[in-house]
Amino acid sequence: MLDIKFIRENKEIVQEGAKKKRVDIDITKLIALDDERLKILKEVEELRSEVNKVSNDIVRNQDSALKIQLIEEMRVVKEDIKSKEEKLKTIMEEWQKMMLSVPNVPDISVPEGSSDAENKEVKVGGEKPIFNFEIKNQLTLISDLDLADFERGTKVAGFRGYFLKNEGALLAFALWQFFFDSLVSKGFIPMIVPSLVKKASLVGTGYIPGGEDDLYKTQDGDYLAGTGEVATMSYYSNEVLDKTKFPIKFAAFSTCFRREAGSHGKDVKGFFRVHEFYKLEQVVLCEANHEESVKFHEEITKNVEDLLIALNLPYHIVANCGGDLGLGQVKKYDIEVWMPSQNKYRETHSASYFHDFQTRRLNIRYKDADGKLKYAHSLNNTAVATPRIIEAIVENFQQADGSVKIPEVLRKYMGNREFIK
Repeated sequence: MLDIKFIRENKEIVQEGAKKKRVDIDITKLIALDDERLKILKEVEELRSEVNKVSNDIVRNQDSALKIQLIEEMRVVKEDIKSKEEKLKTIMEEWQKMMLSVPNVPDISVPEGSSDAENKEVKVGGEKPIFNFEIKNQLTLISDLDLADFERGTKVAGFRGYFLKNEGALLAFALWQFFFDSLVSKGFIPMIVPSLVKKASLVGTGYIPGGEDDLYKTQDGDYLAGTGEVATMSYYSNEVLDKTKFPIKFAAFSTCFRREAGSHGKDVKGFFRVHEFYKLEQVVLCEANHEESVKFHEEITKNVEDLLIALNLPYHIVANCGGDLGLGQVKKYDIEVWMPSQNKYRETHSASYFHDFQTRRLNIRYKDADGKLKYAHSLNNTAVATPRIIEAIVENFQQADGSVKIPEVLRKYMGNREFIK
């Protein structure tokens, strides 16, 4: 959420930012609503002050007739207060709804565009494999090597259900441990975080309002999160942090759930788009400084690059255009890994920074050198999402005999085996 003072002082910038993100919101209307909110709030406060003053006069006054007169006058004033408070409540509800819908202002470097088709490539890494045999797609490889069972998964869990098994399961554990080892060695705090979260956590991280259709909701009104970022960011909600501990870096592991609403015709088969998966997320809190946010954004992106290079997976990085940014994101990179059978890159990681958009909603603050309270800045980036990345591994490391070569850095987690046969 943006500060209403910032919105009022930068009306044109905020409106242009919303336009760049393809978000339909009227900032002029919001400011007019805020003017009305402040006007009525002032009137209510003045009337309350009058009631308090006259109440003291009534207590002190010895004239019983005057007391009755003052009491009657205050009864009318109290009815006026009640009427204004009801009006204020209605205005506050609309004001809060609009405030939660105002998007963060994208960085000037964010490309123009309406969809991911207009994202801009900024870097290419790794070498695409060259095959001297007819390659198989991930579905054939997974089936031939018995790495998963989609048929029984659908029987048990419904559409997009799956069982990960044999070396497919071992490969997932190997990836988690490999990425965990790397991040912990870089000072990240390892955590396993809840997937079942309260609505406030999703509002705080910016997934509500706007993302409800993609969320699973329980009968008790709680939700299943689609990323460990939600619980991890809420860890310090309503707290004042010690600035000397910045940056605070978490490597947060969780089960994730997404309904994939509106995606029924996309990636129906395989691991790429499933309802339940596992993710290791980088989450960073730092001081409220744009340069610091940019620095850590590049750092958490490079952490993933280094690990993809170690896995020997070809990838590229794209800067997301305005229309492909979330409500709270100032800037976002998608990291996409090469899929030989599709002859294109597919998204496996996303790295974003938010300034104080999330921390203002979650009330995460710290004291600066002058003792002034400020909202921290937040960032996050997928470290690894499984089983999605397994598709890229089996395709890029497939062999002529139908086996899959295990990336060298993962072999120590898989009994030092070289191949999946």
